[in-house]
Amino acid sequence: MHKTLLAVAIGLALSGCASVGPDYQRPETPVPEQWRISTQQANDLANTPWWEQFQDPVLNELIQIALQENKDVKIAAARVDEYLGRYGVTRGEQFPQVGGNAAGTRTRNSENGGVTLGENPTDSYQVDLGVSFELDLWGRLRRATEAARADLLATEEAQRTVILTLVSQLANSYVRLLDFDKQLAITRATLETRQESVRINRLRFQAGLISELDYQQALAEYQAAAVQAPLLERQIAQQENAISLLLGRNPGRVVREKDLDRLTLPAVPSGLPSDLLEQRPDIRQAEQQLISANAQIGVAKAAFFPTISLTGLPGMASNDLSDLFKGPSKTWQFAGQLAQPIFTGGTLTGQLQVAEALQQQALLNYQQTIQNAFAEVDNSLIGVAKLREQLEDQAAQVKALQRYLDLATLRYQNGYSDYLTVVDAERNLYGAQLSLAQTQGDLFIALVNLYKAMGGGWVEEAEQMTVGAPQPKAS
Repeated sequence: MHKTLLAVAIGLALSGCASVGPDYQRPETPVPEQWRISTQQANDLANTPWWEQFQDPVLNELIQIALQENKDVKIAAARVDEYLGRYGVTRGEQFPQVGGNAAGTRTRNSENGGVTLGENPTDSYQVDLGVSFELDLWGRLRRATEAARADLLATEEAQRTVILTLVSQLANSYVRLLDFDKQLAITRATLETRQESVRINRLRFQAGLISELDYQQALAEYQAAAVQAPLLERQIAQQENAISLLLGRNPGRVVREKDLDRLTLPAVPSGLPSDLLEQRPDIRQAEQQLISANAQIGVAKAAFFPTISLTGLPGMASNDLSDLFKGPSKTWQFAGQLAQPIFTGGTLTGQLQVAEALQQQALLNYQQTIQNAFAEVDNSLIGVAKLREQLEDQAAQVKALQRYLDLATLRYQNGYSDYLTVVDAERNLYGAQLSLAQTQGDLFIALVNLYKAMGGGWVEEAEQMTVGAPQPKAS
């Protein structure tokens, strides 16, 4: 009898019954044919550690430290381990559950008031092997495993999104720090020039060559630049602290080796819009979440069908330990159980409705994630192109304003114009120099954001630099 039940169990388990619920198919997604601004660079730039194009060893070292020490990266890695364990728990339910039990007792019966037959006290020994197995006829366990695997893969993609964000944020913060450094250097150079102007105008005023108005105007312009220095110093210190936190450290100073002018501008990566579906970890994460939600519909539908479980209890029992594993000591028990929901008050229907609604939400989130990715890349490409034009125009403006200041100073010194013309020229030049430095930093940051928006193989390369990489894959 037990052999027949076992044969039936194995036959049903290997029969490959179809799972209820929809099989996943990637949704049709409208993809633009090209970006609004075309690029000509090699596509594999998006698959390399792009930050090395800056040619700044300090930045390379900072990114290496951040990938190994950043707390968000470590939390994401621990979350992957969590979901790997969840996947193992769910997948294990597809297989027979086997457990062992051994017991030994020694019993003495009372000899008063009756006749005791046989030995007294007596020994009893028993060893059982419990086996339980649910026949997955409707694919409930297989769909649950499919969902758990997709959840694991989604968590791995979420970890890559954390890495992508970390590298990009650190590069942007470092560039902005160098930008503040340059603005502070411009401010200090302007202060030196204006301090000299104050000294000369004071001497000229004391000699009666100019009015006090010119002297006070020069002093006011010096103070106007002087108030910018503490502001920039505060921004530099706060930026250093922000970078320290990204490095997983307490706030502190960040050592620099190069200034903004010595950084090499990265090349513009290129690729078709359709490449984002495979390159962006957030899109891959959203798709895995959709796969999981799709599989959960099958789990909910399978709950309407009977659940068939088989249990077995083969073992050995004997009053003598030496005879425990001999043929006559053999014991066994096999049983089958069928459970069919008949009336649940709408519980199963409600669970199915929830699963279908969650699948629709995941589908819309997947489509929205793709659209956002297209917009981010297009915006970044436009930003890079227009910032290049702006940078060229501002550089020409600074050159013209410098010439204008030289001429205004010369005319003032020779008595052909008043000091207000010089003040106006100095003020315009200083503002233009600061704007040029900021735009220069904005261009670097726009390129960093473009690499972030493109995604690509560099995320996997960065993942290999983290502690504990690579993470185990679901099978």
